[in-house]
Amino acid sequence: MKKSLIAAAGFAALALSSQAFAASDVKVGKKIYDRAFGRGCGACHDISSNPQLRELIKSGALDRAKFGTVLKEGKGGMPKAVDQIMSLGPVKKSGMSEEEAIDSVYEYLSK
Repeated sequence: MKKSLIAAAGFAALALSSQAFAASDVKVGKKIYDRAFGRGCGACHDISSNPQLRELIKSGALDRAKFGTVLKEGKGGMPKAVDQIMSLGPVKKSGMSEEEAIDSVYEYLSK
């Protein structure tokens, strides 16, 4: 009985910590969007003549794989952004990998 209570408490703690981590991913994603390249991604992507990331993601026109590729390789006037993203304080502080940082921005934009 005592072992099963300890196991249940451990599972509960794990579940809560993973939920807290997921919430912090979105927060870091917002910080990346607001701070990348010093002006934030919105400096270009919130202008009507440029790709509207939120709408593209929400509509399914820009999936996670394509999004990640553009951040890593650039496209047209969009420079490679992954090095810039990884240099940001919130990303460094969180210890995220490139893929986790990209996921966090994608998740933030999909909300």
